[in-house]
Amino acid sequence: MPDRRLQVFATVAKLLSFTKAAEVLHMTQPAVTFQIRQMEEQLNTRLFDRTHNRITLTETGVTVKVYADRILKLYKEMDAEIRNQISDMQSLLIIGASTTIGEYFLPNIIGDFQKQFPDVVVRLIVTNTNGVIDLIEENEIDIGIVEGPITNKTLTTKPIWDDELVLACSIGHDLSQHKTINIAEILNYPYISREEGSGTREVINEHLKQFGYDMDQLNIIMEFGSPESIKNVVAAGLGITIISVATMEKELALGTLRAIPLDNPIHRPFTIVHQRQHFRMWSMGEFLKFALEYCQTKRISKQA
Repeated sequence: MPDRRLQVFATVAKLLSFTKAAEVLHMTQPAVTFQIRQMEEQLNTRLFDRTHNRITLTETGVTVKVYADRILKLYKEMDAEIRNQISDMQSLLIIGASTTIGEYFLPNIIGDFQKQFPDVVVRLIVTNTNGVIDLIEENEIDIGIVEGPITNKTLTTKPIWDDELVLACSIGHDLSQHKTINIAEILNYPYISREEGSGTREVINEHLKQFGYDMDQLNIIMEFGSPESIKNVVAAGLGITIISVATMEKELALGTLRAIPLDNPIHRPFTIVHQRQHFRMWSMGEFLKFALEYCQTKRISKQA
């Protein structure tokens, strides 16, 4: 913001009246006089000639008025441009999501959010959990939603959904008639895995460790970065996998895959994450609130 004395001076110079300037600026006349006196002391020169009830600009005052008008005009242009940029920024919301969430869980939330806030443009970036966290840390996205563990303590996190991982196999597979599966039973079957850096893979590895196993003991024959690729391979009878039940809605309806719960269930949260010190845009705050309310409503509906 320009120096207040410059604004006062420009107003007095335009109106050539301390009284009228005080009215326009919503100041007292002594306050206006004080500001002009301070400016004259700073510049070490008189800016106005005062004769009886009339004031005029000195030669130096005329020069200062030219620059003051230019400075204030530039300030108005800057202010207008910044407001436009902020408005543009507030209408764009960049969300990063790990693969399972971005492909299966988030589209409905974003769709309903944009029905309520049509002026907000949402840009979605889908990668694995590590990729989303990297984007958050580099301030490349406003909000991340991931399913893997978050080790960065400087980030703000909030769980919004409880997801379950189940064993997926083809209809004719040896395990397809089981009602539940013990984790040890899957070790000798060809296994289709998510890639390194995947939140799903991290969660499965942590679960295996609880029973004295790790990913190296799975008979991994293929790795994919997409749940769709994994499901297609599993449906073809080439292996089994542990996958989010949220990704299997279509396959279960079509009868191309079986979903078998683990006897020691794997539950994991879907978590919203963002920079603690990130500038909170209006659209960002509205989306955080909307997503939490959406998941709460969906959770109640699921339990009913």
